[in-house]
Amino acid sequence: MSVGAVPRLVIAAPSSGAGKTTVATGLMAAFAESGLAVSPHKVGPDYIDPGYHSLATGRPGRNLDAYLCGVDRIAPLFLHGAAGADLAIVEGVMGLFDGASGRGELSSTAQVAKVLRAPVVLVVDASSQSRSVAALVHGFASWDPEVRLAGVILNKVGSDRHEELLREAMDSSGVPVLGALRRTPTARTPSRHLGLVPVAERRAEAVESVGELAARVREGCDLEALLALARAVPTLPDTPWDPAAEVRTGARATGGGRPLIAVAGGAAFTFSYAEHAELLTAAGAEVAPFDPLRDEQLPPGTQGLVIGGGFPEMYAPDLSANAPLRAAVAALAASGAPVSAECAGLLYLSRSIDGLPMCGVLPADARMTERLTLGYREAVALEDNALAVAGTRVRGHEFHRTVLEPGAGASPAWGLTHPERRVEGFVSGGVHASYLHVHWAAEPSLADRLAGSAARSAAEPDAAP
Repeated sequence: MSVGAVPRLVIAAPSSGAGKTTVATGLMAAFAESGLAVSPHKVGPDYIDPGYHSLATGRPGRNLDAYLCGVDRIAPLFLHGAAGADLAIVEGVMGLFDGASGRGELSSTAQVAKVLRAPVVLVVDASSQSRSVAALVHGFASWDPEVRLAGVILNKVGSDRHEELLREAMDSSGVPVLGALRRTPTARTPSRHLGLVPVAERRAEAVESVGELAARVREGCDLEALLALARAVPTLPDTPWDPAAEVRTGARATGGGRPLIAVAGGAAFTFSYAEHAELLTAAGAEVAPFDPLRDEQLPPGTQGLVIGGGFPEMYAPDLSANAPLRAAVAALAASGAPVSAECAGLLYLSRSIDGLPMCGVLPADARMTERLTLGYREAVALEDNALAVAGTRVRGHEFHRTVLEPGAGASPAWGLTHPERRVEGFVSGGVHASYLHVHWAAEPSLADRLAGSAARSAAEPDAAP
């Protein structure tokens, strides 16, 4: 089977809260337990759901975001992630037709389904309706004729009688019912201020939850019909995305060895796109994970550092207590080595979070607030730095309930151009720190430049980025 012909399904819903993650993760786990190699994908910028997907399948959860990466990259990124898989399952975002604000269908589940030529299975919260479910499904099925709504899974069904009424109503809709899941308090996935609690913070409980989801899906869904639907797809003509083809020189330009770039992980820093490490490796770097909650030193020989997003505010006492690692990070930054920090990483590099000492690399302090800052952003690099050359334009995503004071340094990381104009973040020496989450697959030069900066820093400790 060619990679372009990989069987695939998109799991969508009329709105958030209908049970997409429950059904998508349960399907992934159920099919994986049956012996299939399942490739998990998530529409949109979310980092947390892919962690559950990865736990269910044993493969990296990957994002498909047309706003961050461009529509033309969606199919290539999908084919890259689905290589060698027997089945790919794509969990949607929000409602089926909801996308980037004011941008029509851009970044919506519907758009991704059309790009992938994949059938859509709609997860409907049936808890407060019976015959009306048919009208709702009819509206979604007829709204965009290019979207193939191929089946429905009824979620939160109250009883056998309730299911009977729902199925009778759906008989006249022309859309088959492929599953019905009962309301149940089990298989919970706990939430907090930014969504679900990441797998890394509750691995034992998450394993149990995913197992329960798989059991519910096996009991309530027609897996054979779903698999047959997934297999009846056309071949995609696109070429898989290849990280080696995306980078140009990176560390190889220095003529030296492979610089070691440490990447923060563990429970406090769970937000990362799988393609970032793949791009750094392709650019000639050696990627070494470490856990700032547990490790008191950076990996031996570290010549560059990436600190992504996560929940440092939840772990501030433990991060603060790890004074040896905070000192090691500060010393690496002071040496001029390249340091790329996003959101949680930005806070970790600050002087403090809610009064608790952090690395002190940046002249700023962070605190938790009740206000959620959320949305897509467009930005430009204002000056050359270890991550980007001046004029580099990116699209990113901002998602946090913290405030950093001040919000920008004398040399900001980015100048935001949409939806508002302001400067944001910090550039200092080799440090690039920002609230903005950027998907490097859309701008591979970022990984290329970071790897090259690490190699030059190792070869010439006093060299500028």
